Amino acid sequence: MLQHENSVVGVITQAQEYMQENEIDGWLIYDYKGMNPIFSDTVGYISNITRPCWLWIPANSDPKLIVSFVDQNRFEHLGIGTEFWVSREQMINSLKSHLPHQGKVAMEYSPMGVLPRVTKIDGGTLELVKSLGVEVVTSANLIQYATQRWSETELNSHLKASAILTSTVKEAFNFVGENIGSGITEFELAEFIRARFTEQNLETPDGPVVAINGHAADPHFEPTASNSVTMRKGDWLLIDLWGRIEDEPSVCADITWTAFLGDKVPNKHLEVFNTVIGSRDAAVSLLEKAHAEGKLLQGWEVDAEARNYIDKMGYGKYFSHRLGHSLGKEAHGNAVNLDGWETYDTRTVSPKIGFTIEPGIYIPGEFGVRSEIDLFYYETGPAVTTEKQTAPFLITV
Repeated sequence: MLQHENSVVGVITQAQEYMQENEIDGWLIYDYKGMNPIFSDTVGYISNITRPCWLWIPANSDPKLIVSFVDQNRFEHLGIGTEFWVSREQMINSLKSHLPHQGKVAMEYSPMGVLPRVTKIDGGTLELVKSLGVEVVTSANLIQYATQRWSETELNSHLKASAILTSTVKEAFNFVGENIGSGITEFELAEFIRARFTEQNLETPDGPVVAINGHAADPHFEPTASNSVTMRKGDWLLIDLWGRIEDEPSVCADITWTAFLGDKVPNKHLEVFNTVIGSRDAAVSLLEKAHAEGKLLQGWEVDAEARNYIDKMGYGKYFSHRLGHSLGKEAHGNAVNLDGWETYDTRTVSPKIGFTIEPGIYIPGEFGVRSEIDLFYYETGPAVTTEKQTAPFLITV
């Protein structure tokens, strides 16, 4: 249940529920000039905050805002008890008066920086809070539980976006076939996709990835008018596209498909494609099996399943990124990532979380294959929410 549909009271209630179950004494959310987006995910966007601010959410009592006197009127609408400070000494004394001595306090901190998505406080602030006699623990799973679980409305928006993405990628492939005679470029195809998004009320701040041959070996290649190439018969095409419905509240969908411009896919391309598909489906099967056994997997475990599959097929060194990421208001959300490669994500893949599975094999100078699907973890188990590509799309040229 993401903040844009959820009141701050709802986030606080869920946070306290999680902390009571996990023996955490409180959650201290610190922000200065927007450095911690978890603060706005919790209280909503508030403009023109000019000084450091703190939201203290104890596990068993009412929350408290600790903010500068200068910013006092910015928080009135929240209905949360507020203490004002005018000097650093007053700010520290206010923190001392609320934080439990020798208690366990969650903050946006990740030991050894293993989860960059969670690490939002600076080292000096961490030192300050620790000096007040508390044990600081990571808020990683707390953030996920309190702010990143989808509501029914958000799930429906994702499903709608998923359908638009799938129809658009197929339209894009057909558009290539219809226009290859005029020398269509990667950039022109990206412009076609962006135009279709606008027509269908889908928004995205960037993308899509439209990549031919060697460009497809760059996982995040984004064509421009100057760097794109013209498509020809015999080319391999990768398209990665993402977005969300413009109306609030909504969350993103994100898919990647591949195609061949011609009648018969080369053997090497097909072998790599089938390896990617096999690893993708192995990850899905692992999640389904774990749910049937009453287990919740950690993000790194799902990554390992897909990565081991690709390793056994001899392409391990070409799988150069994590398996997947969570989805939210942004394409890359603040919940669990399926990652034991770039990071080591010990957060659980749990109910009401949306995420991607997107293994890829990238052979420099030749081509790349990625198959990206989305999943939502229903109370009844994880389920794929986007169409699964099972064979390269053949573009008649």
